Amino acid sequence: MSTRKERLKKLVKVQEQLKALHETRHATFLAAAATAETEAKELVQHFDADQSMAVLFPDLYHRRIANALVRQEASLESARQEVTLIATATARTNMVERAYKDLRRQDERERSDRDRLDLIAQKRGRE
Repeated sequence: MSTRKERLKKLVKVQEQLKALHETRHATFLAAAATAETEAKELVQHFDADQSMAVLFPDLYHRRIANALVRQEASLESARQEVTLIATATARTNMVERAYKDLRRQDERERSDRDRLDLIAQKRGRE
């Protein structure tokens, strides 16, 4: 039974690492979306500014703004997908943790029962 307990303990650790990976990826996607949004806003400001190069290259500015907005939306979609993966990883982690804690409690209970039986056997042996 202790091998099962050890396997569950390792599995809990792996599940927590997987959850942390998804949380990190989620944060990375949100940061990428924010960066793309900032880039798009800055390009719009430059486009609207007086004496801007946008007058000479309006298509280039429009294309870069559009690309930044596409990157932002793609990053937000990836972040939404990671939220689903985080929820799944959290559920799995909780399930494995419960199984591990239940098995650990059962082991402790059985160990204390054996200890009590040993004490009773020792007392009877002395009498």
